[in-house]
Amino acid sequence: MRSSVGSEEHFVAKNGNKSCHLQFIYGFGEVKTMINRKEEGFSLIELLCVVVIIGVIAALAVPALMKARLGAENGTTFATLRSVNSTEVSFFSSNGRFARLSEVNPIMSNGIGALTGNQIIRGKYFVFEMTPANPTDIELKDSFVITARRAISTDSIYQYELTQTGEIKQIFP
Repeated sequence: MRSSVGSEEHFVAKNGNKSCHLQFIYGFGEVKTMINRKEEGFSLIELLCVVVIIGVIAALAVPALMKARLGAENGTTFATLRSVNSTEVSFFSSNGRFARLSEVNPIMSNGIGALTGNQIIRGKYFVFEMTPANPTDIELKDSFVITARRAISTDSIYQYELTQTGEIKQIFP
């Protein structure tokens, strides 16, 4: 049994109770039931789940990215120190002494970095320097020590040392 009220139809059961399903009549007999009507878009819970999943993935990916970047910088430092060592050997065979950083950098087409005082700064964080800072020609006849360190402000993250033997040692950490 149906009872019509305006544009809404209520279904009445045989016992006289109205059913809980409301139907709306739209134009030419098109009927949409409230239960069957699909809503478009995302619910807040679905959106929060997606945000949490993206956050978990980012939390796992960012440390791996930082570790890979540090490893790449580490490899670049070793390669640069090897190049410096071969340049030092060539300079020694030509001049009878090892070169200062200010002499090595132009030979390598400024490949180490930008010279500032007694240091060469490469990129944002790398600093290459000799020990002692300004060695004499007599000191350079026998040996040289070049340190390469990656530093952010005053904290040294890692530091390497190259000597006249060609050995590269990790000093810190």
